[in-house]
Amino acid sequence: MALLNKLRALVEEPPPAFVFEISAAGIAYSIRETRKQQPGGIQFLPFHQDVLAVSPMADNVLLPDVLQKHILELAPMNGARKRREAALILPDYCTRVTVLDFDTFPAKRIEQLPLIRFRMKKTVPFDLDEAALSYQVVEKRGSKKVDVLVAAAAVEIVAKYEAPLRAAGLQTGFITTSMLAAMDLLPKDGLHLAAKLSGSTLTVTVCEGRNPKLVRCVQLPELNMREVMTVLYPTVAYAEDELPERPKVIYLAGFGEVTQTMRLECEGELGLMVEPMRSLWGNAGESNAGLLGFLQAQEAA
Repeated sequence: MALLNKLRALVEEPPPAFVFEISAAGIAYSIRETRKQQPGGIQFLPFHQDVLAVSPMADNVLLPDVLQKHILELAPMNGARKRREAALILPDYCTRVTVLDFDTFPAKRIEQLPLIRFRMKKTVPFDLDEAALSYQVVEKRGSKKVDVLVAAAAVEIVAKYEAPLRAAGLQTGFITTSMLAAMDLLPKDGLHLAAKLSGSTLTVTVCEGRNPKLVRCVQLPELNMREVMTVLYPTVAYAEDELPERPKVIYLAGFGEVTQTMRLECEGELGLMVEPMRSLWGNAGESNAGLLGFLQAQEAA
């Protein structure tokens, strides 16, 4: 299984006809009928039942028949023999994404993977030996030191998300997470933070340009500003201690009605300017940030 292929350049293959971002709230999607078409309008199909319970440890898809029905509504079987490609963007919390730093990193993949698994083993809540894992060197720091972006997920969890697409005759050649895809909405240069709220899941990154230096994804015990700031304070402290300069801006998605309160907290308590995650199609929200980032990367490719 090619998990989290955000780590592969989009220019290697033609863009997929179908792009789906699945969250607990519903499915954000864009469809193009032909390869030469521009992406279709960004739309959203809400779930009217508890179809998903997002988790890194247990089955996420509570109602597989309902999810299957929705996918078939968006991508009905047409009898065509030609393979139909799809991109699948998963909720952040069903995976584990981290940045590992290595003083030395072997050149051969056969030596790299055991080293990564050893470093990750105590930090993931599932059996890493049975997990799908992808990684990419995101920065070389000096002659030998490197930062490696790693994404891991339980194979069965990803398979349950992928199953309704396969049943609809779609080939999921590209799978990633919402925040990884949304990083293409950030500036290419500079040091900054990004925070995305989706339901009660808060994902925060510290990025140099679009390269993550730190990724945190937590389930908030209560959905209030105090819990959000409890995550942001140590994140900013990490950036101050570990990076050459202090981030000046935080980019937000999914905060809705509390965006103004978030702005006041970040500016007053953390000294950060607040900006929305913007795309060519408008500001990113809690259920479509990954979709918008994916489509924007295609436009730039």
